Amino acid sequence: MVDEIFKHKEVQSNGEIIEYRILRVPCSPQNPEGFSYSCVYIRKGERLVGYDNFEGHEKSGMRHHKHIKGRIIPYDYVDEWKLIQDFNDDVEKIERGIIS
Repeated sequence: MVDEIFKHKEVQSNGEIIEYRILRVPCSPQNPEGFSYSCVYIRKGERLVGYDNFEGHEKSGMRHHKHIKGRIIPYDYVDEWKLIQDFNDDVEKIERGIIS
């Protein structure tokens, strides 16, 4: 059974999009924590920040990972609350020009 824990989409007046989706899913080898998530920040149609644990990166050891301006970086997943905090921190860094 899949339960939606948190879902929110914000479209800002300048067209930027911030979207969160966190699901509780059955524990499995692919999702040992029992969570599936996707957080994304889009500006002018380009994903500047994205966090997810979708399949496809296991062989590289990056089941949990983040996308920062086209780079894929391993992410040390702790829990869904830390995930939201870390994602928001990276969005803020992009907005402030700290990450370019």
